[in-house]
Order: sequence, then C-alpha cells, then structure tokens
Amino acid sequence: MMQDKQKRWRYGPSILLALALLMLWQLAAWRADMPHILPGPLQILKRTWELKESLLLHHLPVTLVTILSGWLLSVVLGTSLAMLMHLSEHVEAMLYPALVITQTIPVMCISPLFVLWMGYTMGARLLAVVLSTFFAITLNTFAGLKSASSGSRELLLSYGASRWEMLRQLEIPSALPMFMTGLKMTLPWAVIDAAVAEWLGATQGLGYFSKRMVSKMDGAAVFAPVLVLCVLSLLGMWLIDRVDRKLVYYRNQL
Repeated sequence: MMQDKQKRWRYGPSILLALALLMLWQLAAWRADMPHILPGPLQILKRTWELKESLLLHHLPVTLVTILSGWLLSVVLGTSLAMLMHLSEHVEAMLYPALVITQTIPVMCISPLFVLWMGYTMGARLLAVVLSTFFAITLNTFAGLKSASSGSRELLLSYGASRWEMLRQLEIPSALPMFMTGLKMTLPWAVIDAAVAEWLGATQGLGYFSKRMVSKMDGAAVFAPVLVLCVLSLLGMWLIDRVDRKLVYYRNQL
C-alpha cells in the first residue's frame, strides 16, 4: 500500500511546478492584456478547441506521417549502421568520423536548401528529420552493442558460441537499454524538426498552420499547434516507456 502511494505521488512535485508556472503565465497574460502577442494558457486551450477540426483532422495527420516516417527511417538507418560498425572495425573507422561530421551541420539552417532541391515535398521534410535524429540512435545502439561484459563473452565462447549466437544472446540484449534511450532522446527531436521543417517549407501540417496564424496576428492560434505537438510528444514518450518496461522482462529472461 505504501509503495503504491509513493508511486502515485512520484510526479506530484513536477505537476505542482507545472501548474505554478502555468498560473504565472496566465497572470502575466492578463497583466499584459495583449492576446495577439502573449495569450494565456486558458486562451490557448479555448482557441485549440475552436480549431480542433482543422488541427486534428487536416494538419495533424500530415505532421504525424512526417514524424513517424522520418523517425522510423532514422531507427532503421541508425541500427543498421551501428551493427555494421560493431561487426567490422574497418567500417567503424570509415563511418564514425562521417557520423560525427553530420552533427556539426545545423540541419535547420540548411533546411531551406532541401526545399530548393525538392520543393515543398515530403522528401524535404523527411531529410530534415532523419539528419537530426539518426546520429543519436546510431551512437547509442553502437555503445550498447559494445557494452556486453567481457566475462559473458568469454563464457559464451567457452561453450562454442558462434558469432551470430554471441550477437543474438548477449550483445543485442545488452544494447536494448541504450537503444531505448536513443529512441527517447530522438522522438521529441523528430517532433520539433518536423514542425520546423513544415514552418520553413510546406503547404500543410501543424508547423505550416502555426506560421499562417502568425501572419494573422492570432497569438492563441499560433500556440494551438504547439500544444498539440506537446501532447503528441508526451504520448509518444509514454508509449516508448511502456515498451521499455516490457523489454526489461525480456532482458531478465535471457
């Protein structure tokens, strides 16, 4: 009973802090009395409800496809590169410096180039999401594959384990925690980068909608897509955490 109560109130301080900040924000908005520049949380909630049909039925599906497509492509690319680098030192020596160099490129600054090359297409937005997320997935997965203990490796080798059996029974399970960390790190980045890419060059999507509302001086409507994206990120993080908890059981059985 005590443990259940402690779990229930584990996020209590965070919730109280968030409520306090929202109250301060609302008071500042009332004080400023400039809703086109500084709308309060209540105004944003009201405007989000008013625009729910356009946001959720028209623009959200477009942004969601961009996020999931770019992020899943990063997962496939990142895990594949991590596996190749883990299996071959020559591939690691060739690819690792190139991966580091990609992280020195400010993706959002060159996103307008993607629009010039590809136009207002899904490909331009996917490229922005992939370039900003796949490195963390690659690096975390690669570090996880390397994290298997030498004692466990020697034990499996003493039983005559093949390279594939070593990978399947030891190295992949050892990489799961770092891989899941990479997913948790990059999902919010994918959400942000997809919205920014839509802001820079798109004809639909939540980022495009927010940009359009800026030109109309509708402050609450500018924040409405941001609220939707925040909820989307939190839901995605919750789902990843649930999957991670399931994988804990899988790892313990190996």
